[in-house]
Amino acid sequence: MKTYIIAEAGVNHNGNLDLAIKLIDKAKEAGADCIKFQTFKTESLILKTAPKADYQLKTTDAEESQFNMLKKLELSYENFSYLNQYCKKIKIDFMSTPYSFEDIDFLNNLGVNSFKIASGQLTEIPFLKYVAKTNKKIILSTGMSDLSQIYDATEVIKANSNGKLIVLQCTTNYPSNIEDSNLNCMRTIREACEVEVGYSDHVIGNHACFAAVALGATVIEKHFTLDKSMPGPDHSCSSNPEELKDLIYGIREIEKSLGSKSKKPTKIEIINAKGMKRSLVTKVNIKKGEKITEEHITFKRPSGGLDVNYYDLILNKTTKTDILKDTQLNFDMIKW
Repeated sequence: MKTYIIAEAGVNHNGNLDLAIKLIDKAKEAGADCIKFQTFKTESLILKTAPKADYQLKTTDAEESQFNMLKKLELSYENFSYLNQYCKKIKIDFMSTPYSFEDIDFLNNLGVNSFKIASGQLTEIPFLKYVAKTNKKIILSTGMSDLSQIYDATEVIKANSNGKLIVLQCTTNYPSNIEDSNLNCMRTIREACEVEVGYSDHVIGNHACFAAVALGATVIEKHFTLDKSMPGPDHSCSSNPEELKDLIYGIREIEKSLGSKSKKPTKIEIINAKGMKRSLVTKVNIKKGEKITEEHITFKRPSGGLDVNYYDLILNKTTKTDILKDTQLNFDMIKW
């Protein structure tokens, strides 16, 4: 199965429509299946007194409020309408994370195919019910949540939606430490909640994403920026275009390596087996009518003579003809 790769632009457009368009172009160029943004109106999302998260304090002006920071990173609904159309034009999926009922209605009316729900909203049951009733595919991140909360969220969504649900393992820290990735819990979530699983990555580098694909992730989401040095909360922990391209190339190579659950020789192995597998071969010259003993035969490449597994069967049989040393044995040489 091909992994669905989401380039998470988030707010890395810095509130600039032209930068958002460049992000779309670079995501498409890198080979991403989808580019994702965040649709919000700051006044509906946050109190003016809300403090910044710890990682935001490290990457932005500590004196600036979270409200003022987000206000600068906001795009209008009209901007998102344009970006959605632009994505259709260049053939990359558009997706955005809503933060209010109004955002959900707006995106649904745009005709989006999917909704991405942020980790912070996983425990908001009324919000989950509302987005589920759109009957669109939902991709749900699980940072800051335990299995019981994830189970409750998936049950609510299933009860209110006919759409597909994919649950992403996620660690809410920017950047997060690779040892906090806990990718094995994807299997636990898949079995307990009976859903497809994937991984939303905030780790520097691609190792965790590669491991997630090998463990069965059907979706990979990775933060993406044009330039890590740009001002803003998420740029420094995002992949630049070249790193995103490397990530996608690596995932596609891993997919090739995974193959199927069936174990059988490949076409090239069948060809190679002729030179690599062994036959029963004479160690010495054997005269006609002589009884074959262990001193007479050995195993040597290539295949083509009697299979090695006839070894016990031909012991003590007699030969029909003289046989020279280093000859592959066949049925016609032996009296049966």
